[in-house]
Amino acid sequence: MREDPAAFAAGRNGGGVMTIKNVLVVDDEAGIRELLSEILFDEGYGVQLAENAAQARQQLEQQRPDIVLLDIWMPETDGLTLLKEWVAQGQLTMPVVMMSGHGTIETALEATRIGAADFLEKPIALKKLLATVAQVLQRSSITLPAPPAKEPELVAVEGLVQVELPLDLPFREAREYFDALYLNYHLKNAEGNISDIADKIGLERTHLYRKLKQLGIKPPKKLGEEKP
Repeated sequence: MREDPAAFAAGRNGGGVMTIKNVLVVDDEAGIRELLSEILFDEGYGVQLAENAAQARQQLEQQRPDIVLLDIWMPETDGLTLLKEWVAQGQLTMPVVMMSGHGTIETALEATRIGAADFLEKPIALKKLLATVAQVLQRSSITLPAPPAKEPELVAVEGLVQVELPLDLPFREAREYFDALYLNYHLKNAEGNISDIADKIGLERTHLYRKLKQLGIKPPKKLGEEKP
């Protein structure tokens, strides 16, 4: 039996898998981190958090973000010092937007001179935050390898599904591709019943809904819910 590949890898971009942009938020204030995280997550971004320079370095080693929101005034190592460090070590491979509640024109110019892509003044307005992140990502966008034109071939074997994965993609892209296949497979088998899927794969429903939203997957209606 051969399953329809489109049902497994549907996304909001014409049936393809949506690319999630990851934002690293570096701020020593927990309230700021939580607020920015919620706003960005609701807009479909992946979010990494760090409360100081040490955690930011660790996050950068584990997974390179697409953009960094970096607070200037932090204890021990401040944002400008960390930015200089990334430049000196050749690690400034992503755009960095500096943030400060006590910033001056001189501070913003200094950050830009070092290598920052933009500057946000606290308190940060929601529209300003989202507009800046989108604009900076657009300016620094790099053309990534396009997903293969050939649809993945799915073959059912003794209750299992074999699928060809595009392993030549960057790690994050390949993971999103697999996540879409995996969740669409369970959505189809459970006829869109989120509770059943959450129980089966071991995720809380809230987390499952968030993951589906990140991937641009709209759960189908359960049987019997269609209008006559």
